[in-house]
Amino acid sequence: MSTFSEPNSFTQPLYDQLKRHPKRIVFPEGADLRILRVAERFVEMELGVPILLGKREEIFEMAAEEGVRMDFVRVIDPAKSSDFELFCSRLDRIERYRGLAGIDVEDVIAKPHYFAAMMVQYGQADACLGGNLMDPLGVYRPLLHLIKPDREVSKVFAVTVMTSDSLPNFGREGVLFLADTGMIPEPTVDDLARIAAETGQLAHHHLGRRVRVALLSHTNEGRSLTESSRRVQAALAAARNLVSVDDVEVDGGLQLDVALDPEVARIKVPHLAPKERADVLVFPSLDAAHISVKLLRHLGGASSYGRIIRGLTRPAGQVPRTATEEMILGTAAALGVEAIQYRHLHPHG
Repeated sequence: MSTFSEPNSFTQPLYDQLKRHPKRIVFPEGADLRILRVAERFVEMELGVPILLGKREEIFEMAAEEGVRMDFVRVIDPAKSSDFELFCSRLDRIERYRGLAGIDVEDVIAKPHYFAAMMVQYGQADACLGGNLMDPLGVYRPLLHLIKPDREVSKVFAVTVMTSDSLPNFGREGVLFLADTGMIPEPTVDDLARIAAETGQLAHHHLGRRVRVALLSHTNEGRSLTESSRRVQAALAAARNLVSVDDVEVDGGLQLDVALDPEVARIKVPHLAPKERADVLVFPSLDAAHISVKLLRHLGGASSYGRIIRGLTRPAGQVPRTATEEMILGTAAALGVEAIQYRHLHPHG
């Protein structure tokens, strides 16, 4: 039985935009009942064309057994695709340019995640989303290898979007953007600044208004002079130089309750009390971010979308192997909307 929820304050605008500008989303791990149901739903909602990679016979047999309609769903077996030789040739040129030899390009391109990255890089699809059956490293490696990086971002990182209509102080509209939730274990000052600026821009595009970013710390505004708090305070100054003051406001380092609850801010940091709740939370380490996502999802009951991968010039994302159909659909829609705004989000792509 499918587990799609009613659209929420984050997903409804995504669906509305994609109905006007449908996109092609490639799913490298297509032989998964959740992906089949997401593809069926994607078509029903007129959001675009889902592209499933894998063995055609296996995927269509699974769909028939489960009663999933496959109208307007593309299914591609990479090794049998008409683009296979072209992608092999392109990979061979890439590896020669990098000074690498002895790579079995046919073996690499036959792997769905590498084939999907090629599709997105060369315009055969608008975005790709994997991870429903695979370890995160198996998702990230092909993307980092084949998709052109954004030269304005020092390192690739990940954003998780979370929503809740029951938890108090959960952003202004029940939506929070959390970063980095997947890539950089111990971010440097420059990393934190770039993460804050890029995630603020992403939130601004999705929410359509001025957003507030909070660089989180165990202390407020560097009052405890630890190495971690110094790093966050230095990142705050750098981040403010990277963003437009009209679109993105950055504060830090702040304790989580100060960033999200004006009444707590009034007591602990009075001059911040008049400000709106933060829309973006930037964590000082990957451990802190990952633990927070799990707490909010599994104990707090918040819905989770992503990780949306940032720092590449093409939209891509990764979901956990425990992802629900709702999570996969919402994340795919977020990537599709990012593809709509591709030129603005990735001016150097």
